[in-house]
Amino acid sequence: MVQLIEIMLEERVISKDAISTLVKSRPPKKVSIANLVKENLVDLQTVEIFLAKKIRQGVISLAHLEKIEGIDVTAIIEEVASTLNIDFIDLDEVEIDMRLFSQVPYKQLLKYHAIPIEESDLNIQIVFDDPLDMAAQDAIQRLFPKKPIRISVARPKQIKQHLQRLEINESIKGLVQDIRKDLNQEGRGDQNDESPAVLKLIDIILKSSIFAGASDIHIEATEKSCIVRERIDGMLRQSFTFDKDIFNPLSSRMKLLSNLDIAERRKPQDGRFSATVNQIEYDFRVSTLPIIQGESIVLRILDKSKAMIKLEDAGMSTLNYNRFSEAIKAPYGIVLVTGPTGSGKTTTLYGAVNAIKDIKDKIITVEDPVEYQMAGLQQVNVKESVGLGFADALKSILRQDPDKIMIGEIRNTETLRIAIQAALTGHLVLSTLHTNDAISSISRILDMGIEEYLVSGALVAIQAQRLVRKICENCKKETILDPALLKDIQKYLPPNPTFYKGAGCRECGHTGYVGREMISEVLTVSEELARMIAKVASKEELTKQAEKEGFVTMFEDGVRKALEGKSTIEEIYRVARL
Repeated sequence: MVQLIEIMLEERVISKDAISTLVKSRPPKKVSIANLVKENLVDLQTVEIFLAKKIRQGVISLAHLEKIEGIDVTAIIEEVASTLNIDFIDLDEVEIDMRLFSQVPYKQLLKYHAIPIEESDLNIQIVFDDPLDMAAQDAIQRLFPKKPIRISVARPKQIKQHLQRLEINESIKGLVQDIRKDLNQEGRGDQNDESPAVLKLIDIILKSSIFAGASDIHIEATEKSCIVRERIDGMLRQSFTFDKDIFNPLSSRMKLLSNLDIAERRKPQDGRFSATVNQIEYDFRVSTLPIIQGESIVLRILDKSKAMIKLEDAGMSTLNYNRFSEAIKAPYGIVLVTGPTGSGKTTTLYGAVNAIKDIKDKIITVEDPVEYQMAGLQQVNVKESVGLGFADALKSILRQDPDKIMIGEIRNTETLRIAIQAALTGHLVLSTLHTNDAISSISRILDMGIEEYLVSGALVAIQAQRLVRKICENCKKETILDPALLKDIQKYLPPNPTFYKGAGCRECGHTGYVGREMISEVLTVSEELARMIAKVASKEELTKQAEKEGFVTMFEDGVRKALEGKSTIEEIYRVARL
């Protein structure tokens, strides 16, 4: 970095006065390209043109760009590609031809930082992290003697990540060959596959996903291959890529494990199986869906230990934890947890039930399906096919003399009306609702046809929540926020705020994030708010009153988490935009 600054000084891209300005500022700022741009001491476009020029001259490589903060690396690489008249490839947007990949020794690709993408009638497209490395291009060309290679360029970081992922495929190449051998020997095709190699492959997929901390496993047939992706901290990440012929035996075996019809590929199916991984028993909820290329199979990993989470460990701020804890101690009324799918609502409900369950109380839950079995509760599994919906179950539950009721999800007006009536007749009801924020839930309930006086009398509190990824502690470092972003959140910030990010390391899979934490907002329905709800006050009026009573929005809660170094502002914007 120091050498780059010196070259910029020599070529008068920046001046000595600009460096002095940074050094003399209070507190002194680090002499970096990011700070020069931030303080308007150099134009960003000028820097990008300068860096693209130095790459073409061979002074720096594309790999150096990844280490420079405050610069859009992609824009510079696209500029270099345009100048060299080659394609820029976003590896996350293309499908790698695994048949082509398997023809080349993995060690050679690793050595030259190259990945074959696809083969056409005229050539074979290869992406390199250095489009000016002629030795690497000659070496790769020798591996494909029958056709010329077409040079393309991609971000070095992307190439590194894809090569690391493809290394796993290299290690199980023998297993894939065994599957093909078993299928050919038995002559059974994919109709009733019992190949021991398939079971081993499934075991590897399950172990790999659980070890990585995944919540879901996605197995999908594509035009050229079979890909396996895992959802880690709310984001999908590709973990395996196989040739397409592996999908059918893999799919058939998954269906057999889940007691599904292996011959049925035209209709969606749902099943379940259990497996012991690393001496821990997991349940896997399986869903199949017909798609154009074949089928999509999704496995939801259910870890029973997660049901035992304590409310205080869920990641709420002290203010929100105190408000929510007070709400669930109410003798009667309805407490709602809202948010989109995958925002941890069910986990919060289980945490709430854990906090309030008592041998003196009868607690009944109605869920679709019951994900985690808990001692001390009576849990009802909704079965629409036999006429047992949420509303039907609730009617029967009220005859069971419960003290507290947990409803997995309020989906329709009938269920909501019964829940509110239960809340008004001396029961504490906990449930979830799909809305974007706490105050919007009131409008949603009224829109569903519930009378204002019932809503104002029944509601105790509403919590809205999201899950944000946490910064990896192993590679955490200070970062400089984009000036425009800083300006947008200025009203939430103290003087001289410090922000952090994860640089990316082996511990976090080079993502910069490990694990997730909740950001939330808790609206406690005070007497004044109840009166306003009964008078059908607008959302703006309700918000104004709530803020008077100390209500903190989810976005502000997220900014506070970023200031504490738990997450990044970019992540807060991703899940809770204003």
